[in-house]
Amino acid sequence: MLCTRCRIRTAVTDDGLCTFCSGTRPPLPGGLTAPVPGPGGWGVATWPRSPVGLARAVTALLGVVIAADLFAIGTGLRLRGLWQQVEADGALNVYVGDGRTAETLYGIAAFSQGVALLATAVVFIIWFHRTRRNAEVFDPSVQRMGPGWAVGGWFVPIANLWFPYRVASGVWEASAQTRPDGGWRTVPRTPLTLWWGAWVVSLLCTRVTERLWDRAVGAEEIVWAAGLVAASDAVDIVAAVLAVLYVRAVTGMQVERALHGRVPDGPAQDPVPGAPR
Repeated sequence: MLCTRCRIRTAVTDDGLCTFCSGTRPPLPGGLTAPVPGPGGWGVATWPRSPVGLARAVTALLGVVIAADLFAIGTGLRLRGLWQQVEADGALNVYVGDGRTAETLYGIAAFSQGVALLATAVVFIIWFHRTRRNAEVFDPSVQRMGPGWAVGGWFVPIANLWFPYRVASGVWEASAQTRPDGGWRTVPRTPLTLWWGAWVVSLLCTRVTERLWDRAVGAEEIVWAAGLVAASDAVDIVAAVLAVLYVRAVTGMQVERALHGRVPDGPAQDPVPGAPR
């Protein structure tokens, strides 16, 4: 059973608290002590809050995004095939029969993509903000932007291609996993770099292909635009997969570092069952 307050350590008291939250924690080497929770909860500069539950929700929603993209690719390629027939045989009418069904399914796919993306974005930003606040506890000296930018940075035009990455970079550095001897090690930023690069490419591709699709007139242009939209959806799937790896990596690091306390030589404890790795 996890502690009912921090949701990270194993509960050891009758009221469901761990040794740290109950105030019965053992002293750390050198006379150091772990941070004590202040009144009103576990905010910045007290003790980190578990990101595990949010990470699981984000992972599940990213799976929905991938499914919606696959549905859109399938329906989009089907519609593209019909327009190719129109290009080859101008007598074919794609607005009746199979063509009308394909158009309807493609519209449903686009709507599903929008809903899935919106829900995922909301939960992801909540998770992102929590990990940033946790990073403030772990090591505020390596943070390049304040916790508010973990939310606001996504909504600033142009800057949203860079600001969230700066936030994520500080979170990654502060959340570095511990060595077996309690020291800190540098964790390669490959998951962070690949996810962010794929997300930016996916965002730009989506904006370009949407405009091409909206402006497409005639069978030839529609066939061309539909192919690019399908390719853009494929890039989005890659970005979603890399986002899952990134979320799991950061969550796993934060859980592990929290278990070791705020100092390099803090006491190690058993990993949290079911925590992402």
